Amino acid sequence: MDIPFEEGMLSPNTADMRPEPPNSLDLNGTHPRRIKLTAPNINLSLDQSEGSVLSDDNLDSPDEIDINVDELDTPDEADSFEYTGHEDPMANKDSGQESESIPEYTAEEEREDNRLWRTVVIGEQEQRIDMKVIEPYRRVISHGGYYGDGLNAIIVFAACFLPDSSRADYHYVMENLFLYVISTLELMVAEDYMIVYLNGATPRRKMPGLGWMKKCYQMIDRRLRKNLKSFIIVHPSWFIRTILAVTRPFISSKFSSKIKYVSSLSELSGLIPMDCIHIPESIIKYDEEKSYKRSVRLDEELREASEAAKTSCLYNDPEMTSMEKDIDLKLKEKP
Repeated sequence: MDIPFEEGMLSPNTADMRPEPPNSLDLNGTHPRRIKLTAPNINLSLDQSEGSVLSDDNLDSPDEIDINVDELDTPDEADSFEYTGHEDPMANKDSGQESESIPEYTAEEEREDNRLWRTVVIGEQEQRIDMKVIEPYRRVISHGGYYGDGLNAIIVFAACFLPDSSRADYHYVMENLFLYVISTLELMVAEDYMIVYLNGATPRRKMPGLGWMKKCYQMIDRRLRKNLKSFIIVHPSWFIRTILAVTRPFISSKFSSKIKYVSSLSELSGLIPMDCIHIPESIIKYDEEKSYKRSVRLDEELREASEAAKTSCLYNDPEMTSMEKDIDLKLKEKP
């Protein structure tokens, strides 16, 4: 096979005219003239036809190709792809320091991480609770001691500790708080139990929505539903009564029969022991104000009833003339 060369270049057939290979390094910066080869036309078909790489001509006469290796165009320092630009020594120094000083995950950091996240199993599914985001609202549920015989727990739910719905991450907080309440309830309850829902001193913007309460009921384990003996709502508002009325179709009749409304803390103390129940100060103040208003209203009702009874007795007195009755009515009409 003949290999064509560019004009002015030596032919490989003139072996006597080949230059001798260099035996020393040129230190003067001069380079010998390079020879560039042109690739031959090669047929890449896999049969043994004429011109194919598998043909007998190509396979039987490999010695016909005589190439001077020393005259090949090889890359030198100018053709190198190595980057020789200026590098920032400070950057290399910083990266070296970072790779050398890898921060260790200490035991204290591990304990801190466990405090920030809690893994629980609810409904046979593993859930992770963001404990940091619900830290200000963990007082929403607490243990209030026991009642009766055995380990009948009293679970106190204070709605005044719920987050404000104006928070930008309100739904995220309520989602994690929901998981915390359910998981804590399962830990607190061993046998029968009751829930005391403190609704007083809770503004409307902190009241849990209908969907949240429905989800809580649906996610409660069957054992917890069965062992719940009473659900006492203290200081029920019109809003909470309406929510329970709306959710009645979603809950069983047995659960509805367990709901009781209590209007004051004194009434609550007549139902359950209050020794271990923590009542927030805001609810105590709310109860005192409500009790005072109730007592004032009762006094007014009693006074009105007394006046009505007195008037009735005077009108039924046979010795009282019609003129005296008119005078008495006019006196009462005066401010």
